[in-house]
Amino acid sequence: MTTTPTGTPAERKALAKGLLKLNENMLTLAELSELAIRKAADALARLDAAIADEVFTLDQEIYALQLEIEKTCGDLIALHAPVASDLRTITTSLKMTTDLDRIGRYAKDIAEITLQFPPEAENWYGRLPGLPKMVDRTIEMVDVVTEAFVRRTADSVRDMAGVDDAVDTLFEETLAAVTKFMAEGFLSADLGVRYILVARYLERIADHAVNIGERVVYMVTGERLPRVRAAERSEGGPLG
Repeated sequence: MTTTPTGTPAERKALAKGLLKLNENMLTLAELSELAIRKAADALARLDAAIADEVFTLDQEIYALQLEIEKTCGDLIALHAPVASDLRTITTSLKMTTDLDRIGRYAKDIAEITLQFPPEAENWYGRLPGLPKMVDRTIEMVDVVTEAFVRRTADSVRDMAGVDDAVDTLFEETLAAVTKFMAEGFLSADLGVRYILVARYLERIADHAVNIGERVVYMVTGERLPRVRAAERSEGGPLG
């Protein structure tokens, strides 16, 4: 649905300029969030405290930009009274900032766990194949939803919940592997719990990517995707 723009030419130009700035800031926010995931995973894989510290800086940048975007959205609504697709773009951006901030927070949580590893700790990251796969999948999901937002396309993100199911499966595989190694005495309970927490944070990042995908579909089409349980998707139920 499209609506003829209202207001004077100067007002319409100001709204277009504000929307352009919003789009640029949203792209930057998404890129910062993705970079935070990459660096957090790299820090964990290497048990590198210096890289982990970089994630804390990124988290601060993400939060600051989130606040700026929230102000921009508020100003656009208050000053220009946007309608239809413009209003959906602004409200979607406002909600997406929460998801992207949460993604950055989970990346920070992973970095914090990395800093908790004792210097003599054995690195199990490469011995838990589900964990690197979860990292790759979650980064890919954030990439896809960001691209869909920038290009204003809905088709590529309609089945993000199905992709999330694969991440959930990897989480279960990682949990089972960690539990097995702990039971056999190869992996201490202290380290095992840390790896389980990392997997859980990655699983939550994937959930937020799903949220963003659903928001993009609404922004582009005005359609709200139905929530379908994983069991129904595995049985070939409607994907929405």
